[in-house]
Amino acid sequence: MKILHIAPQNYAGMPLDFVKMHRKNGIESRLITLYKNTLNFEEDICLNLRLKTGIAAKLWRNSKINKSANQGIKYYEPKNFGENLYFILRDLKNRKVIEKYIKDYDLLSYDIYQFDGGMDFYRDLGFAKRIKTLGKKIVCCYFGSDLRTRGIFMELDKMSDLNLTVEFDHTLLHPKIHYLFFPFDTDSYKFTINKNETMKIIHSPTNRLFKGTDKILAVINDIKKEIDIEFILAENISRDKVLELKSSCDLAIDQVGGLYGGSGYGKNSIENLSMGIPTITEFTKEYLKFIKDNPFINSDISNLKETIIRLNKDRNLLEILAAKGKVWVERTHSFSSVNKRLTELYRKYGILS
Repeated sequence: MKILHIAPQNYAGMPLDFVKMHRKNGIESRLITLYKNTLNFEEDICLNLRLKTGIAAKLWRNSKINKSANQGIKYYEPKNFGENLYFILRDLKNRKVIEKYIKDYDLLSYDIYQFDGGMDFYRDLGFAKRIKTLGKKIVCCYFGSDLRTRGIFMELDKMSDLNLTVEFDHTLLHPKIHYLFFPFDTDSYKFTINKNETMKIIHSPTNRLFKGTDKILAVINDIKKEIDIEFILAENISRDKVLELKSSCDLAIDQVGGLYGGSGYGKNSIENLSMGIPTITEFTKEYLKFIKDNPFINSDISNLKETIIRLNKDRNLLEILAAKGKVWVERTHSFSSVNKRLTELYRKYGILS
């Protein structure tokens, strides 16, 4: 069996973690991305296409945010004629490079195609349509803001044999989607419980709007008026540097008070727990019921200050949460655990016999 993952970018290294999980379980697998990850996560096959960046691009992407995301499924539609024309011209411009990679890497020879982020090489879904006519199996996996902002490509959704998500709130946005704990290489991180005399806290956002960063900073400034803490904002720096900074910290804040970033945790939080760093993040009541006995520190922006001050006083609790976090990650997100569940879904939906 051969599995090909297709993704715009290697988001937080997660698509490649799926590939590594497959490989560890004896499955031939590759990841091909359109754009190089800006945070220097490892790449497999990358087309190195040019990605629009800058203030204008960021404003355009933020304009796609679905402010009523919890009201159900959202299908992608071009916002206007100009946006539609842009993607038509972009596909024409990139077609020669894309087709060369398809030929050079024999990308039509795979059995299962997982569209990570629910996106094709082409905006008109030309590649997905091609492999569907060849009788290939299609899986769509959603990682974050793709369902909340851009929405689902209706045609690809109809072609998909299985829909997966690693985000709990996505289960409210799609009637036929299956939650999967994302795979994580728990053995690749050194577990250390730090005991700094002055508590050191880290927050490493990729998007301030989604993570509630500005609100968190306001709370931190307020706390510093009362107690002595060290706060690190790890933003717009390399992944290696972020890991270096994390390794010295006692506590982490993931997302608290974010507007449209959902709730709960992602790879950043699991990385923290694997390294022995208890992590504060915000959960909905429904999400907490779904992941019972989790080691996270649930907080919203209204009680974040109180939570941090309490943890600063009770360092023993931090040690207990650190140990619990490592065990929970290994039980829930390990390659063996996630692969077992994914194989069950493959069989249930006729992807494997």
